[in-house]
Amino acid sequence: MDEPAGLRLRAQGLLFDLDGVLVDSTAAVIEVWTRYAERHGLDPEQVLPQVHGRPAVETIRALTPHVDLDAESRRLEDAEVALAEAAEALPGAGRVLAALPPGSWTVATSGTRRLATTRLRATGLPVPASLVTADDVTRGKPDPEPYALAAERLGVDPRRAVVFEDTPAGIAAGLAAGAEVLAVATTFPPQALAAARAVLESLAALEVVAEPGGALLLRA
Repeated sequence: MDEPAGLRLRAQGLLFDLDGVLVDSTAAVIEVWTRYAERHGLDPEQVLPQVHGRPAVETIRALTPHVDLDAESRRLEDAEVALAEAAEALPGAGRVLAALPPGSWTVATSGTRRLATTRLRATGLPVPASLVTADDVTRGKPDPEPYALAAERLGVDPRRAVVFEDTPAGIAAGLAAGAEVLAVATTFPPQALAAARAVLESLAALEVVAEPGGALLLRA
């Protein structure tokens, strides 16, 4: 893993995870999934590490395969949407997105479209037209499908894209799609993100310059 100091990359498109990269929704996630764990007689401390970076439906299927999957998913989504106003933009997110030309970036999240758009609007961040959510894919992270689809919708070869992630599952998805991956240590400690090209404290450490011809220069 390279040190972030002195990092220089060029890309044709940027693919961002949402929660933990652009948006801080930690309080809502903890509250909703703690309720879920208690409702099903599970230890919240065992459940919470499993919810980051993958679709809720996969976590539910793994932990409580006996429940009505659709009903439980809707219940969790409704609870998180109700708490979306508490979400905040993470440091650097607004500045970085404002520096990017239209059509040069998008979001690929394990959350639903409804939840993702609600959180983006609640934090004042833009909603990209090509947003990829759990509603758009058949296999969630760590499968490469979310990032492969996000790059396709931007019209960019994944090998010329940079993914921003905060979880090991998301990093694995970005790498499997063929992209460079930069991590932010907002959810997991840096050592858990060592597969990424570099680990930043947050997007506040990143500078993006749009170059003539459409390339994006990333410096940290």
